[in-house]
Amino acid sequence: MPTFRATLEQLRQSGNLRHIPLPGSGRECIDLSSNDYLGLASRHGLQQEFMDLSENRLAPLTASASRLLAAGQDDFHALEELLSSLYGRSVLLFNSGYHANVGTVSAIASEETMILADKLVHASIIDGIVLSRARFARFHHNDISHLDRLLEKHHKEYERILVIVESVYSMDGDQCNLDSLIALKEHYPNVMLYVDEAHAFGVIGDRGLGLVKSNPRGHMVDIIVGTLGKAAASSGAFVATSPDIREFLVNRARSFIFSTAIPPMVCRWSRYIIEKIIGMDTERARLQEITRRMSSILAPYLALPPQPSHIMPLVTGDAVRTVELSQKLLQHGVKVLPIRTPTVPPGTERLRFSLSAALTDSDLQNVSVAIAATLHRL
Repeated sequence: MPTFRATLEQLRQSGNLRHIPLPGSGRECIDLSSNDYLGLASRHGLQQEFMDLSENRLAPLTASASRLLAAGQDDFHALEELLSSLYGRSVLLFNSGYHANVGTVSAIASEETMILADKLVHASIIDGIVLSRARFARFHHNDISHLDRLLEKHHKEYERILVIVESVYSMDGDQCNLDSLIALKEHYPNVMLYVDEAHAFGVIGDRGLGLVKSNPRGHMVDIIVGTLGKAAASSGAFVATSPDIREFLVNRARSFIFSTAIPPMVCRWSRYIIEKIIGMDTERARLQEITRRMSSILAPYLALPPQPSHIMPLVTGDAVRTVELSQKLLQHGVKVLPIRTPTVPPGTERLRFSLSAALTDSDLQNVSVAIAATLHRL
């Protein structure tokens, strides 16, 4: 059995050794690695306005217990009620997107359930699948025909088939084919449809509520997961679903039951920022414009999908090369961190360009110069 040190050395030699960035690293750079899609995390005026509200001066900074034990529930309920009013569904808060996915998937799947997940769903979903101990298969990314063949093969064998996708995929930036997924659900009555909107919430659709809410048949989706630590510049996550499933999760989702809840102050901040986000059409339009301009900058170096999104991957297929390119871009004042296995499959290592509405015209010009100087050998 290899020692810890030997394993670390293998990771270093393969270009897959990770480090937590040092304090201040990249502070003066143009950041294309965070998930601050609307640019709200850096808008200190919003934070000051929030803190100036008298009701927030006494908000507790810890829940001190899980939701099932915590004494003060007002701020949790207020945030859940706001999200419930927006989605027209029951809502349950979790501590993070990881907690939401791992807890929900492992709770609702049983021996009578088969899970069919897109090949590129997030690790938190995969961990939830493993913990569920349900039988599962992964269909080729966004391949509706492959999913249909699996459904045809297995739908009579199980009481329930749980189909899991992301609305916007975190590493590729492309979208699921929601219309086709809903059509399959209509064809196979025992299908439950689960959509993770982590990278769409705040950005995509009417009022930034995601792909499902904007679809005329979005009510056919059984479970929506949204995160608050990306476009919403906060922390935590939520599951929007039926009253029965919400109550079931309260009683069966271990990541909900056995975790100290997020601080009530965070709930207040999330509620404040969500009330702002639903009206931020200007920021969403700016992000779309930045996406178009970034597409032009990156077009010589990667194959772009027909509808590029705020996430753009430059696949190199080599971890060492990806790290080297990231370091060279940083030397030119642009922070784009390398994405390597196990975050992405071996051979698909990449630079992940993550865009923000806070990027200025000057930023884009500097990014263009840095990319031309760094990637010209590709």
